Amino acid sequence: MSEPQEFPAYLDVDYDAGAGEDPADYPTVADKVEKAIEVTREGLEKYENPAVMWTGGKDSTLTLYFIKEVAEEYGYDVPPAVFIDHYQHFDEIHDFVDHWAEEWDLDVIYARNTDVGEYAEEHDLEPGDDIPVSELSEHNQHHVREILEYEEDSFPFLLDTYVGNHLLKTVALNDTLEEYDIDGVISGVRWDEQEARADETFFSARHDPDIYPPHDRIQPILQFDEAAVWDAFWQVVVPETVEGYPDDGYVPESADDLPDGVSADDIPVSPKYFAGFRSLGSEVSTEKSEEEPAWLQDLESTTERAGRAQDKEDLMERLRDLGYM
Repeated sequence: MSEPQEFPAYLDVDYDAGAGEDPADYPTVADKVEKAIEVTREGLEKYENPAVMWTGGKDSTLTLYFIKEVAEEYGYDVPPAVFIDHYQHFDEIHDFVDHWAEEWDLDVIYARNTDVGEYAEEHDLEPGDDIPVSELSEHNQHHVREILEYEEDSFPFLLDTYVGNHLLKTVALNDTLEEYDIDGVISGVRWDEQEARADETFFSARHDPDIYPPHDRIQPILQFDEAAVWDAFWQVVVPETVEGYPDDGYVPESADDLPDGVSADDIPVSPKYFAGFRSLGSEVSTEKSEEEPAWLQDLESTTERAGRAQDKEDLMERLRDLGYM
């Protein structure tokens, strides 16, 4: 791995691009798509070893679509997708990722904190059961005691807690970035998604070696809001990638309301969204918002991530400082 102080030397990106902007600065879906393609192309061109974060959710799948399209048009390699397996996913998420990784011929890197996961499996733990800090590896104990300054003897095996989220997601990610020497992380975060992300820029430096392996975040869809993400799927992504789908788009009202010859399995949209979920977190702490598909719900007057327990703990700002997306 390059010396941390040398990391930015071969890059020429504008870390202020997007500062002070919001989704309204890109008023149409076409404007948002154009900007996403521009940022994606610059990311694939300038970074030596990029990777894309893929959760199986709508935002990261939309980002992956832009990467595939730009790579094909301009002759770049499609970077590997990093999937953080935090051991508490819905089964449908794993099935979706496996299916579309094969369909789109993707190289998927599974980022796991195996120290925590294997302890939980070995002791037949359920989410919420306690794990003694003393049973963790020296690496994980360092994060718990020195980084998080957590003083309790144990912590719950639960994703949507301070210690659980950091170990199962952030440590897993940072260890993977170091192992694969990744210099640019392409992610699907959006300005409107959470207050902690509202000030992000299209290229965001993460160069402090005391916190994470030095890298940049490349963020092509900051300018999308939730409604625009779904508009992009039904107007652009699905018509262009699904054989037999109407070229002018079609917005289904359910998984059974699709054009003739097209099934929900043919659509690069997680079945959880068809079922009424608007945000995909962990199986034990995420609830559906309504019975109707996510894109048909009241997106303007309700909160996208209201069904996720993590937001109740006001953790995002602290977790992002430690390397979370």
